[in-house]
Amino acid sequence: MSISLRDARVRYGPLEALHGVSLTAPGPGLTVLLGRNGSGRTTALRALAGSVPLSAGAVVWDGADVTRLPAFERARRGLCLVPERRAVFGSLTVRENLELGAARLPAALEAYPQLEPLLPRRAGTLSGGEQRVLALARALSARPRVVLVDEPAQGMSPAVAARTYALLGGLDACVVIAEQRLPPALRGPAGRTVYVHELRRGAVVFSGEATEPRGRGGGPPGSGAGRTGPGPRNGRRRSPSG
Repeated sequence: MSISLRDARVRYGPLEALHGVSLTAPGPGLTVLLGRNGSGRTTALRALAGSVPLSAGAVVWDGADVTRLPAFERARRGLCLVPERRAVFGSLTVRENLELGAARLPAALEAYPQLEPLLPRRAGTLSGGEQRVLALARALSARPRVVLVDEPAQGMSPAVAARTYALLGGLDACVVIAEQRLPPALRGPAGRTVYVHELRRGAVVFSGEATEPRGRGGGPPGSGAGRTGPGPRNGRRRSPSG
């Protein structure tokens, strides 16, 4: 099980957001796309989901080219995208949000019990952190094969964030999350390998395991130092300076 971008390019009008990006997210397992705002991490996530088209390159899922497969068909096949914003239906209740699609209410409440007293409330009246929990509960309970999440712990308390990363890491699925920095909970979880692809200005500047040192001096994730390559186990080379 894996999902990949191969020499992917994405354009927004005259601007190119991804410059021939190649990366692989193996599964079951957890892969983190790191980068500052404008680095291309969110665009890479959307390209995998099919919500933005490629101008060149390919999306490969379990060995099959799905580049021309629309986003709704990828969703039908088990791919779930949780975007950073507007991830819930604000006019619907929490219960109605959880019952959409293939989500299972008991599983959602088992993942996040704090949602139970909120079931009759309109999702739009929840706090940002509560809406994030709702969106993730719906995704996790749908038994997805691929889960793509943009900044999963945004607005959450440290305890809820830690539970969220534990839930994502324990899924029998290919999980890809986009973050500005590598969360402490993912730096060296026992019994799990977390893969990292760091992006800068629309290009991959590091690919490897979260525990690996980044380039000369062993800079931390987010530093931009390190080696590149199409996936955690593929050929690697030093990134250009600067």
